[in-house]
Amino acid sequence: MNTWSTLRDTFSRLAAGGKEFGRRTRSLRRRLAIILAVVGPGIITSNVDNDAGGITVYTQAGAQFGYALLWSLIPMTIALYVSEEMCARMGVVTGKGLSDLIREEFGFRSTFFVMLAAFVVDLGNTVAEFAGVAAAMQIFGVSKYVSVPLAALAVWVLVVRGSYRQVEKIFLVACGLYLSYIVSAILAKPDWLLAAKQTVLPSLHMNTGYLLMLTALIGTTIAPWQFFYLQAGFVEKRVAARQYKHARLDVLVGSVSCMVIVFFIIVCCAATLNVHGLTSITDAAQAAEALKPLAGRWAASLFAFGLLNASLFAASILPLSTAHVICEGLGFEAGLDNKLKEAPTFYSLYTLLIVAGAGIILIPKAPLMKILVLSQVANGVWLPVVLIFMLLLINRRDLMGEHTNSWGFNVIAWGASIIMIVLTLVLLYAEIFLPSAAGLFG
Repeated sequence: MNTWSTLRDTFSRLAAGGKEFGRRTRSLRRRLAIILAVVGPGIITSNVDNDAGGITVYTQAGAQFGYALLWSLIPMTIALYVSEEMCARMGVVTGKGLSDLIREEFGFRSTFFVMLAAFVVDLGNTVAEFAGVAAAMQIFGVSKYVSVPLAALAVWVLVVRGSYRQVEKIFLVACGLYLSYIVSAILAKPDWLLAAKQTVLPSLHMNTGYLLMLTALIGTTIAPWQFFYLQAGFVEKRVAARQYKHARLDVLVGSVSCMVIVFFIIVCCAATLNVHGLTSITDAAQAAEALKPLAGRWAASLFAFGLLNASLFAASILPLSTAHVICEGLGFEAGLDNKLKEAPTFYSLYTLLIVAGAGIILIPKAPLMKILVLSQVANGVWLPVVLIFMLLLINRRDLMGEHTNSWGFNVIAWGASIIMIVLTLVLLYAEIFLPSAAGLFG
């Protein structure tokens, strides 16, 4: 009798445990489904900032200064997260894009300035991305007159023919392709102990070249277009305020993964180009070519592939961001879930930027450096203004309710913003008054 009772009790406990395991599994699946439904804008926005111009700056940082600038990646990660988190919060709480909020709260004149700056800056940056495509494919023996038109067509078809979720999945895959830089760095056989030490122990040098490169690194990492695209992404996915913690996680993962890739790019170039005295590299394509005899053909090919992926990725996103800014500001329909007939202005602007960006690259002897410098100048003017708009908006209790910045977060946000504004002004000064430093900024 006791034996049967014991067995019955044992089976009862097993059954209860199985039910509890099933309940926990279902709960875990639901949580995972919610996270996957929210994840995307933060990871995509942060990683696309590792574009052709960004990779050029990271390459130069490693080639010229070795591991000495790695320490800056930690504060840059914090600044990137703080600025993007505010946009994510505004998007999920208000359900509106950043241009929408600026127009509604500050009027059309302010919005017009934002739209004009967005168009000028992003056109220059789009040109830079197609320049990256041309440079990467020339390493593989393909002429820019073939690669650039094909890239422009592929980017246009992807966005115009796909829904938001379809395009987002492809963009997330593109984020994964940045792993090629990690493999390149491993093949370069760097001094990992020295790299780790330089990452956690700041080594500030008071010379002009070092300070300008530090400024360029920060200016390349945080760009105004990111804020508009990120917020529009959460709005387009219809992420609600109750899912805010998942949106915040998405931004955190994106910020950290972006800086991890930057770390490996700098390490790769420090371990090869800097060690062998090749400190005058002016762009990422040159770096890829120089890697062949130093780290092997595979390292060079992976570096060039990373440049191609980054350029195509950014050439898709930057015009999208601009189209969102202008259409939201003017009150036109915007978003990839709208068909071509439903949002003709949105898709026309996107097409215009793609055609103009690719077309300028194909002009013989086009003044690409002037275009890049002018876009940096416009970017420098635009960034402080957008940051101030964001901080004024997010501290409006009538707009954000209980989701305004806390005192501590405001200290971090304003502090990061002031530092970025000061460094941006330094970058502007260098580009305008120190022509010899222009090569630092790609």
